[in-house]
Amino acid sequence: MKNPLFIGIALMIHCFVFSQELAQRRTTKLMGSRFDITLVAKDEATANHYIDKAIEEITRIENLISSWNPSSQTSKINNNAGVNPVKVDQELIDLIERCITVSKITDGAFDISYASIDKVWKYDGSMKKMPSKEAIENSVAKIGYQNIILDKKAQTVFLKLEGMKIGFGAIGKGYAADKVRSMLKAEGVTSGIINASGDLTTWGKQPDGSDWMVGITNPLNKDNIFSWFPVVNAAVATSGNYEKYVILDEKKYSHIIDPRTGYPSTGILSVTIFAPSAELCDAMATSVFITGVQTGLNMINQIKGVECIIIDDEDNIHTSKNIELNKTQ
Repeated sequence: MKNPLFIGIALMIHCFVFSQELAQRRTTKLMGSRFDITLVAKDEATANHYIDKAIEEITRIENLISSWNPSSQTSKINNNAGVNPVKVDQELIDLIERCITVSKITDGAFDISYASIDKVWKYDGSMKKMPSKEAIENSVAKIGYQNIILDKKAQTVFLKLEGMKIGFGAIGKGYAADKVRSMLKAEGVTSGIINASGDLTTWGKQPDGSDWMVGITNPLNKDNIFSWFPVVNAAVATSGNYEKYVILDEKKYSHIIDPRTGYPSTGILSVTIFAPSAELCDAMATSVFITGVQTGLNMINQIKGVECIIIDDEDNIHTSKNIELNKTQ
């Protein structure tokens, strides 16, 4: 679950009374999620023109990567699992290759082949006892990024196991936010924010010349911002488990499942990631949640340009080595 505006992060946008430019914002539903698009432009008509182009780009990406769209290239890959390689656009090859790289970095905590998992964990109040060990093992039997075969020369993707599936739910919105940012910058849009249900990316500055600012909140006290951070030509995302979980035998199990084991992650309330791209933020937030505090911090500290803030289930705050909490904003 990621939503900077409402869960782990508050967004500060200053008033623009004395600016010659304005910030125009539109909220819409795309890729099954809420998108908030804020662009800085000389007038409302110009901003709305580019917001329309942003929506067109997100829709294009959804038609390419959505596993819910039966005519998408992703669905064709899934439908041919264990049967035939599928020729796809180079864009999709590149995205899958980056996903596999993240899987290797995180030792499989991030894995786009999680889409084949059978839902043995229920979070609607109907679950009263632990699933059986056999059910859990069966749920992850078709998961494994090692079985995603890319042929870059033939431009094909092949899933080795019949019944295997890939899905981009843990990275797709961040990818879309990054693609829109790149497109709009190329079009000459000097500043904006794309917030894809919590996968937030920025560029440029606010009309008054100040940086875009995000405030990190405690997930158990969302009105209390404990630190503000500038987000300058970068991205941020928060992942949390405090609103969707099940309690069995007095133990809390989150909705974020470790694709390697089939068991829910434990020990963390929220993870906030800062990185150059929303795609990377998206993937690493879930990965750190699954790997745990110490492993997650060690992993983040080895990746240049990536930082994180973790709040554990005892309400302790942990930060990567280059994070400095700023409570004065």
